[in-house]
Parts: sequence; structure tokens; C-alpha cells
Amino acid sequence: MPPTGGDDGPRTLQTVSMSAQVLATLKELDGAGVTELATELDLSKSTAHIHLTSLVENGLVVKRDGKYALALKLFAFGEYVRSRNQLYRHGKPQVDELANETGQYVHIVTEENGRAINLYQVKGDTSVSGEYQTSKPQQRDHLHYTASGKAILASLPERRVEEIIEGHGLPERTANTVTDPEALFEELSAIRQRGYAYNNEEEIEGFRAIAAPVQTPDGDVLGSLSVSGPASVLQGDRFEETLPKQVVNSANVIEVNINMSNRS
Repeated sequence: MPPTGGDDGPRTLQTVSMSAQVLATLKELDGAGVTELATELDLSKSTAHIHLTSLVENGLVVKRDGKYALALKLFAFGEYVRSRNQLYRHGKPQVDELANETGQYVHIVTEENGRAINLYQVKGDTSVSGEYQTSKPQQRDHLHYTASGKAILASLPERRVEEIIEGHGLPERTANTVTDPEALFEELSAIRQRGYAYNNEEEIEGFRAIAAPVQTPDGDVLGSLSVSGPASVLQGDRFEETLPKQVVNSANVIEVNINMSNRS
């Protein structure tokens, strides 16, 4: 297929763009047949079959019993990308340690294209499991309703935050979600002053989190570190003082380790 795009934007290949849509749709549907995929993407069955066959031949999709699904080759790509990320490499030991100390879920998160990517998470001994935590690494979250995301936003230039809001909006998840840009910028200012962010039941009712940014010496944000758990557990002095200190200290250790590694 020919390139698309006019003078105002980059030129793209329709075949590559469609292949990306096929992969994303197979993930969303947890696998699909030709007819289902064609309907979902508004394609003819023959066109859908051509894209699927090409992806199978390149090892990115597998076919089992007439149904197409994402191949493990994509997992290998993802693991390669993650292993090259310095926040993951230097943050992993601190995530393990903080999960052991707090007994709750601990995450390291980075930002890509205005969305949050969960690089690594560990379940503490007393944390609550569930579908939410299991699917977390597979999702690209909005930044404004999580502690991790707000810690990152607070460390970005104001113009970049405005671009993210313009591109992704501020959708409401609960009654506590901040959906007004002015109110969000006020909260980001408070986060910068105290050094950590809260998620006070803004993503899921009954669920809280605390996060601190991880930055370079020049102030560029690499991502954030967070602790999350039920509001019944994360409350009082533990939520307002103890856990924030632990999260900030762990984030500082990650920063030091990254800086030392870059100097060696």
C-alpha cells in the first residue's frame, strides 16, 4: 500500500499501520478468527487474512484451531526493551526490598507517548491480589489518576503536561479523579514541593497509593516508584508519613545507583 500523510504530518505506510492495529486488536480480543477481526477493523475477510498470514510468517502471530493470537516472539521483544531500561535494571532490587518491607504491591513505572508503562511490580506478603494487579503490566494507563503518573507529570515541563492533556484528556475513573486541568496543575505544584504524589481512591474506589519520581541529576524524569494497597490498610500516619518516607528513600537509592552507574 502507498504511504499516507500530507504536508502537515509524517508519511506512514498503510500496511505497517494496519499490522499494528491487527496486533493491538488481537490483544484486546484475546485472539480472534478472520471474520471477527475483519468485523472489528472494518476490513474485508480477504484483507484481514492477508495481514494475519503475513504476521504469522514473520512469527508475530500464531494460528491455533482457526484462531489467531499474539506470538511469544513479542514477549522476547518486550523483555529486550525492558532489560535495556536503566530504571528497570536499577529499580528492580529496590522494588523487591520495598515490597518486603511494606507487604504491599510496589511498582516502577515510566512514561511513553503520554501514557504510563508498568516496568516491574512485586506483590508483598500482605497485599491483596486481583485481576487489576494481574493485568496492570499489560496496560498503558493515563497519568492523571495514579500516584505513579502524577509523580511523573509533576516532574515534566508544563508544556509537556499540557500536550499530554490535549492528547489523552483527563477521563474520570472515580468521584475522586481530578478532571479539571487547573486543579491538576495545582496538585502537581504541591507534589513538587513535598516530593511525592498520592492516589486517594482516584483510580479505583477503596484503593490508594503513594509514589515518588526517579530523576537524573539534571532533573529529567525517568519514571516513578510507588506503593499501593487498600485504603483500609493505607491510612492515618502510615499513609501520610511512614510510607511516603519509605517510597522517597527508595526512589533516592535508585537515583544514586543510576548516577553511579553512569559515571563508571
